[in-house]
Amino acid sequence: MIIEDDESFAAILARRLERHEYQVDIAHSTQTGLELATKITPGYVLLDMKVGDDNGIHILPQLRQLLPSSRIILLTGYASIATAVESIKSGADDYLSKPIDGASLLAALNGGTNIRASARASGRADGNSGAGAEGKLKGTSTKHDTLATSMSPARMEWEHIQQVLKINQGNISETARQLGMHRRTLQRKLGKRPQAS
Repeated sequence: MIIEDDESFAAILARRLERHEYQVDIAHSTQTGLELATKITPGYVLLDMKVGDDNGIHILPQLRQLLPSSRIILLTGYASIATAVESIKSGADDYLSKPIDGASLLAALNGGTNIRASARASGRADGNSGAGAEGKLKGTSTKHDTLATSMSPARMEWEHIQQVLKINQGNISETARQLGMHRRTLQRKLGKRPQAS
């Protein structure tokens, strides 16, 4: 099942999956997605982080309760370590950043990048495996020190901004005040996602 408000992106994802013999149902709102989940019990859920005015992370606990054995993968156009960790703690099995290539999508569906399983294996039942989730997200080693040193200063700043933004529940003005910068400057920095190294 795909829960995605962008109809053309959902159709592209569905065609990719159907080529690999997946049966695909599409919901264009979180409410429809939850209703569909109770009717069809899908084995896989691709959930967009931003579905209309809703935040996909907020329905993850409900989806996980309805679908305890399904693989739930959160999709986002604005990936950050903070949102990856939050999504895993909320019930997602994996986290993919858009645009998504076919190989990454299939690997995630087949458990190839299962962040939640990595967290369980390392003894952290809360889904926060220390740096394990970040290591998988960035494709680096699972050591936190390696991740931190592989980030450029601009990327580290961007990650810090993401954490403060998350604490302020997405409030740009309050985040800008706490960081001591102008709101427009903050929005510009958020729009320019730097590379990890």
